[in-house]
Amino acid sequence: MAKIHQTFICQSCGAVYNRWRGRCEACNGWNTIVEETPGGSGPQAGPASTRASRARGRVFPLEGLTGEAKQAPRIPSGIAELDRVTGGGFVRGSVILLGGDPGIGKSTLLMQASAAMAGTGERVAYISGEEAVGQVRLRAERLGLADKPVELAAETNVEDIVETLSQGRPPALAIIDSIQTMWTETVESAPGTVTQVRSSAQSLIRFAKTTGTAVILVGHVTKDGQIAGPRVVEHMVDAVASFEGDQGHHFRILRAVKNRFGPTDEIGVFEMTDGGLAEVPNPSALFLAGRDHAAPGTAVFAGMEGTRPLLVEIQALVAPSSLGMPRRAVVGWDPNRLSMVLAVLEAHGGIRLGTHDVYLNVAGGLRIGEPAADLAVAAALVSSLSGAVLPSESVYFGEIGLSGAIRPVAQANARLKEAQKLGFARALTPQSRGESGATPLPTEALRHIADLVSGIAANAPRRAGSGRGSSRYDEEE
Repeated sequence: MAKIHQTFICQSCGAVYNRWRGRCEACNGWNTIVEETPGGSGPQAGPASTRASRARGRVFPLEGLTGEAKQAPRIPSGIAELDRVTGGGFVRGSVILLGGDPGIGKSTLLMQASAAMAGTGERVAYISGEEAVGQVRLRAERLGLADKPVELAAETNVEDIVETLSQGRPPALAIIDSIQTMWTETVESAPGTVTQVRSSAQSLIRFAKTTGTAVILVGHVTKDGQIAGPRVVEHMVDAVASFEGDQGHHFRILRAVKNRFGPTDEIGVFEMTDGGLAEVPNPSALFLAGRDHAAPGTAVFAGMEGTRPLLVEIQALVAPSSLGMPRRAVVGWDPNRLSMVLAVLEAHGGIRLGTHDVYLNVAGGLRIGEPAADLAVAAALVSSLSGAVLPSESVYFGEIGLSGAIRPVAQANARLKEAQKLGFARALTPQSRGESGATPLPTEALRHIADLVSGIAANAPRRAGSGRGSSRYDEEE
């Protein structure tokens, strides 16, 4: 009898060891290595009947680079914001991995998308591994979608799912909720383990490629925001989407992290309502709703998310600190970027912030990643420190260099058009690179961070004594 060699696999990154260890050397995770019986992780992975009958490989045709190149056919989902993120709809035979925090609305979004596609005559299957059929029906009734012809089942065995979906006309869309609950008979390990998740995903991907069915795999999210399971699954699928949001806010953002058939910088904005997720065609108005025009420390940033211009409010609070090391708290922006802007303001703008706590927030819970927000952040910080209220009809965008120079950013006209549409009358921007043509809005070009500081300081309230703003600028002058 042959000796069975046990395999120890890390449940976080999928690293394989020949003995148990307390800490994984690949991802530095503690107590993540679990013993598993080999059977689906090696090069001989797959059904036993297939491995036995294929002692020799089959010959497949090889084609050249010449030939007709066709665009991948797409199936519209019926939800414009979802189609924007996927690149125009679901590509036939593609596999999408959708991740998000528990309760963020992943199942609600997929239920609405499946109902919209089924209403156009396409065959759509929704396979739930976490909820019973009755629970899914209750959600559909709450959303007013109970009359849609969506095929529904509660199953976790991958072989049974593939065999059932293969009967009759191939589905246009199949939703697997979630991949962590699936298991395959070719692997002798518990559902949710690295080997099971990888093997189950491989079987579903093979089904999608052979039948042309678009498959959406729902993935759990760990505490640090990463999709649970082995990272190799993200490399196996065609697209990875993240459904973001905060339980305290009523809007949700769908962002593409990886997309082989479309852009990766587009976002879709949804609003959580009593009737489900509603599309937000004008997210700028949503993010700017309810802002205080007369409060210092607020600036409107004209940003870009893919091809969509987006206006958001940057809020800053600078207060004297009683601590030996002042606090820096950031929500919605890169903390390292904030440290750089603070250093530039102090070195080249003459602003003393070493004894002040700094709090920065992107209103509405949106996360901003582009460096074009540097100028708006600096304006909000100087406004909060000096007590000067920034003009409510102005928007800001521009990148700040370490020398204090304000550098141009891309797609300036699209940002200005969005600001003009929402009623803004002026924009503070970097010095242009010599582009010709009229701009949608009157602009004030800034070359250096000192120009921004002096402009805001001129409107700072002058108070007697050591009031906020007056004594600091008096000392500098």
